[in-house]
Amino acid sequence: MTRIAIGSLMQETNTFVPFPTTLRTFEAFYLYRGDEMLSRYGAARVEVPAFVSVFRNAGAEVVPTLAAHAGASGIVARADFDMLLGEMLDRLRAAGRVDGVALALHGAMVVEDEFDAEAEIIRRVREVVGPGVPIGVSLDLHGHITVAMLQPDVFYVGYREYPHIDMWETGDRVARLLLDAIAGRRRPVMAIAKRHMIVSAVCATTGAEPLASIVREARRREAVGECLHASIYPVQPWLDVPDLGFAALVCADGDEDAAQRVADDLAAMAWEARHGFEPELVSLEEAIRVGLSGTGTTVVSDIGDSPSGGAAADSAAVLASLLRLGADRAGRLTYLTLCDGAAAAEALKAGPCAQLRLRLGHRASPGDGAPVEVEAVVRSVSDGVFTMHDAGAEGSVVQLGLVTVLAIGDIRIAVRTNPAFEWDTGLFSAFGLELRHAALVFVKSPAHFRVAFSPHAARILVADTPGPTCGNMHRLKFHRVTRPLFPLD
Repeated sequence: MTRIAIGSLMQETNTFVPFPTTLRTFEAFYLYRGDEMLSRYGAARVEVPAFVSVFRNAGAEVVPTLAAHAGASGIVARADFDMLLGEMLDRLRAAGRVDGVALALHGAMVVEDEFDAEAEIIRRVREVVGPGVPIGVSLDLHGHITVAMLQPDVFYVGYREYPHIDMWETGDRVARLLLDAIAGRRRPVMAIAKRHMIVSAVCATTGAEPLASIVREARRREAVGECLHASIYPVQPWLDVPDLGFAALVCADGDEDAAQRVADDLAAMAWEARHGFEPELVSLEEAIRVGLSGTGTTVVSDIGDSPSGGAAADSAAVLASLLRLGADRAGRLTYLTLCDGAAAAEALKAGPCAQLRLRLGHRASPGDGAPVEVEAVVRSVSDGVFTMHDAGAEGSVVQLGLVTVLAIGDIRIAVRTNPAFEWDTGLFSAFGLELRHAALVFVKSPAHFRVAFSPHAARILVADTPGPTCGNMHRLKFHRVTRPLFPLD
């Protein structure tokens, strides 16, 4: 029987946040060991369950090792990285012979002494399984792709969509190609082309120009048989590392020259379109005025404090502006979230319907702003567990820790303990905040929120909010990137 090992070690690093990623960060998101990988994902439509489904349907034996995810956060501590990868490798050694390995990685992980964590993961997995064993890897399209990642008998397939609605499908593509490689039906080879440019996450949606044209060309080149998979990587823009840039990473069947031609053409298209990637942002004050005066529900991206990009989700900038502009007395509801476990605990102690005075914000990022002191009423208390139902990672269980909904006049704040991706409307509805009742809703997400929130929005705005995930690339202070770098130079 064909035996295929599976594993996952995913984290998207933001080098501009002041806190590290540790084992505890992974445990707060998820950490599955051995056979837990076969059951703990439940109905989540993400990469690892897709691996398992394809391999089992093909009659292969699935050998689970370890799956760890830390979302997006700061630089990974070396000791904790070695602990997790070491456990994955120990389980791989104990499994004995395997015919292939399928890995779900992100592509933009930085360890405190290594800018290119994915290349190290692949190298160390290879040392265990030996030469000639094919390794198939799924990647987020925000991966920081490097030449060092192109190692013998390793192929990569990236997400095709942003917002990310094809994580399962990407895992499915990796698994099917890995089976073909093991059987000798395909010989995957890779080629890379890069341009030193970064794309604001506001402009990196694959369904909007200028990226949409590049995506269509990638699909066309696959359809006519020039390559197997043409993946584009607008890159995680909040990384201060050498060789940062837009990458095209192409997989062909035995023909490296063909793969290189496609990669070169796609990268050239991105460079030609570079001026079209400048984001359209509005000031925070303008976003509030539009939301409180317009009809229907206005959904606003608080892009600077996005946990899916690595921010702590504890910025009080939006709350301070709302209070300054009188949103608490507007006669229409405003919803927002804030990550502040200490404040949530204070509200829990006070109990539902209690009125209390407390300080909100900047627990994890005190240098990025000042807390706001408020008088609030505790509306509800929850354990913070809900299942995502909107497209993307639907079926995934989100654990926000203690969540308390606070009312400050017409403002409703879902104060939570753990940062988490703000991709799903359950972020509000799970805690009694129905979107149809709000005039103004703030979401800490650059783009993915559009999938879930667009059906409820009369209009969507992206506010030029401060923080380590800001949409305006000129706000960031880069020191290690390769220069010149567009649009900074």
